[in-house]
Amino acid sequence: MADYDVFNGDADGLCALHQLRLAEPRESTLVTGVKRDIGLLARVAAAAGDRVTVLDISLDKNRGALAHLLAAGADVAYFDHHFAGDIPVHPGLTATIDTRASLCTSLLADRALGGRFRGWAVAAAFGDNLSAAATAAAAPLALTAAQTDALRMLGESLNYNAYGESVDDLHFHPADLYRRMHDYKDPFAFIAEDAAFIQLRQGYLADMAHARACRPAAEDGGGALYILPDAAWSRRVSGAFANALANAHPQQAHAVLIPRNGGYQVSVRAPVAVPAGADTLCRQFENGGGRKSAAGINGLPESQLDAFSRKFFQAF
Repeated sequence: MADYDVFNGDADGLCALHQLRLAEPRESTLVTGVKRDIGLLARVAAAAGDRVTVLDISLDKNRGALAHLLAAGADVAYFDHHFAGDIPVHPGLTATIDTRASLCTSLLADRALGGRFRGWAVAAAFGDNLSAAATAAAAPLALTAAQTDALRMLGESLNYNAYGESVDDLHFHPADLYRRMHDYKDPFAFIAEDAAFIQLRQGYLADMAHARACRPAAEDGGGALYILPDAAWSRRVSGAFANALANAHPQQAHAVLIPRNGGYQVSVRAPVAVPAGADTLCRQFENGGGRKSAAGINGLPESQLDAFSRKFFQAF
């Protein structure tokens, strides 16, 4: 019997897996990548009796590979909060999927584990820009303001590490970052003791300073659209910058575009005050998807930029 852990390389995927493996340690093959690398199940060659845990990637985007694994006799545990479409009914599939805008995959894992490693779930929720949900989840922990802020910075930093065209853009490969995290049951010990946090935080602050110097390419009362330059720093910070814009202007939607292969990679954030519509907008374009409050398009052709801009401002 072989075990596979398949997870999004962002804060939510990392912290969801970390919680589950603290509760049930396993020697597993790790399958992950940059945040936009979501077709991960196709990389798993599981057979009958093998166990596959899938975290924070859309079932809808992995439907064919999931069907193949189930037909092969693998047992699949699936935790996610992205658009899933029809969820298969199969004895080998246990699906914990909830697409409500107030939830992330780490909060689903936290719920399944009865809050045993809540600090990591709080960090993940902050990283996924779910500040209200993170604050609510943290309430039973009776944290100080400084401790809450530390978990927010941890979540932001872990999430920031996942953005890039390839792992070469990242400070750490997500699998390596997970292995470093896994030595720590206590997130505050990780913050205090592992140099990875300092490196990520310094990188985050430096890249955000570049992004904040950029001005919108288009804006109106309902939203703003930014096109960042073709640079490693902009690829790394695109998601964090979109989150920062959303928090600074909660009544507005935001789109952050990065040049990619003759087109653009797109990050969309619905207004924090009305966290819905981002996934619906992005699914209108090929390679688009996500969740209600935050979604994206992996490859928007240059020829569709005007159409995207028009639909973005119409949607919000």
